[in-house]
Amino acid sequence: MSQPGSEDIARHNDIAVALYSLAASVVRRMPRDISLTAAATLYALERHGPQRITRLAALEGVAQPSMTALVTKLEHDGLAERRSDPTDGRAVLVALTAAGERYVHERRQAGAAGLVRLIDDLPADHARSLRDALPALQAVAVLDHRDTGAASRLTPTPGGGPR
Repeated sequence: MSQPGSEDIARHNDIAVALYSLAASVVRRMPRDISLTAAATLYALERHGPQRITRLAALEGVAQPSMTALVTKLEHDGLAERRSDPTDGRAVLVALTAAGERYVHERRQAGAAGLVRLIDDLPADHARSLRDALPALQAVAVLDHRDTGAASRLTPTPGGGPR
């Protein structure tokens, strides 16, 4: 994939800045019951399925000992569990528990509810524009995840949102 030229950046910068600001706003509004790294790790397990600690550390940009400590805390909180790797009996995989899956779902729904309140305050034509842009926004999400193997979890569902 080629690097975007200055003309591409200028043409899309206003959209990118608006999306980035919105994403930052969503993060600021989220509950602080766990760290952002812990939440990102749970989302990574949801997107990628069970992973080795080394892979989780690489995905989240932390050292392996830090991820080991984080996984231990997530285990203690009942949100994740360690399992034997069926392809390598010496290795261990980290996976979401049912409680971890519920936590990720509830956290996502809480974030979406906050955005719904903001969208409800928009003029009708702006809300309609966002609805019309939904396929493009979903496509951006799929592009963001295409190299990680997570795109299938972001395909649109009958309700209009990603799976």
